[in-house]
Amino acid sequence: MADLFRLSASEAAARIREGKLTSEALVRSCLERIDSRDSQVKAWVHLDRDFALAQARECDRAANRGPIHGIPFAAKDIMDTADLPTEYGSPIYKGNRPAADAACVALSRAAGGVLLGKTVTTEFASRVPLGKTTNPHNSQHTPGGSSSGSAAAVADFMVPLAFGTQTVGSVIRPAAFCGCIGYKPSYGEVSTQGVKQNTASFDTVGLFARAVEDLPLFRAAVTGFAPKLLATIPISELKVGFCRTMFWDRAEDYTKSFLEEAASALVKAGAKISDVDLGGPFKDFEAMGRRINDYEFSRALTWERNHHWNLLSEFQRDKLAAWLNVSYEQYREAEAVLAQCRRHLADAMKDIDLLLTPSALGEAPVGLTSTGDTSFNILSTWTYTPCVTLPVFTGPSGLPVGIQLIGHRNQDHRLLEGAQAVYRVFSKST
Repeated sequence: MADLFRLSASEAAARIREGKLTSEALVRSCLERIDSRDSQVKAWVHLDRDFALAQARECDRAANRGPIHGIPFAAKDIMDTADLPTEYGSPIYKGNRPAADAACVALSRAAGGVLLGKTVTTEFASRVPLGKTTNPHNSQHTPGGSSSGSAAAVADFMVPLAFGTQTVGSVIRPAAFCGCIGYKPSYGEVSTQGVKQNTASFDTVGLFARAVEDLPLFRAAVTGFAPKLLATIPISELKVGFCRTMFWDRAEDYTKSFLEEAASALVKAGAKISDVDLGGPFKDFEAMGRRINDYEFSRALTWERNHHWNLLSEFQRDKLAAWLNVSYEQYREAEAVLAQCRRHLADAMKDIDLLLTPSALGEAPVGLTSTGDTSFNILSTWTYTPCVTLPVFTGPSGLPVGIQLIGHRNQDHRLLEGAQAVYRVFSKST
């Protein structure tokens, strides 16, 4: 197969396991794809080809084989790497060389993964300014963020797996905009040790892939547990809550139509669909979550504020100056509101397996000055529940539009099994 770079992680892992493919051949194919496409997409910030190939050759010689043995992956450039620079999207850290890998990177390498390189992020994984990355489907549109490089690299077949992080919507939204699968685990599922902190209460390591079947391999790698295959769930056994959320009016009309169409397709396939209205407890959810974000992020960057104020972007300086005014009492009030919302969501989902919601307002917006609106991403992130976005629809400009599935907290494997069942419904219809 000439286009080895098009293999999903699970397909490539199976071939390597069967002796039909070498890691070196796969890595070379990915590097060739990067050479042919990255001048347009601009997904990568650090690449060391010799380092990547040396890892691949070592994998091919190794007797012990982990769940992602020989599979190349990318790390968002807010994740520490001992062998590559880590600059956090900021000139403050130009050329910074950490002493150790972040836990997620170290675990992935221990599971046989090949660290291909570092992908573009926004400054300290905030919403703007956007990095240099463009949308692989149309370079005039945003790829989303802050995990822009990772989403674009996977969607454009440069690498089969890539790490992102989500504090608000930085995995789900860019995955939806770029047209790949994005998975944000339950809060605390994956260690954030060695990942530059944005908001400790929300920061979550996630993944970009091109097949739902790839996600259990990732979970095995970053948890250190044995891989657990996805059980095939009949769609007729799934109970899905159609949750338009409190932001339905913000969605594009075509997004609303797509979600209604998705719900109808699932009903036709045999799934049990019911409407879920979050109601009154969530009226202050967005404002309180923003307050927690503002309080924690402004304090996480204390050293940078005190020692390198002029190297922060103007946007960051303006925001940090305002966010420092959030008081401890206001912060604790916001935490109490979100804790109540988490309990309410768990009650609302008591009799259903997963929620169906939009992944974003619509297609990736025109322009490279913003990462896009985060409205449909905060529900899962701030309630600590796992979610997946699936590239199901195509918008009026020919760009991907995803659907988002939200599961129960700490029942990630069950969510992935449900996502696989749902995705098969739409794969058969295309």
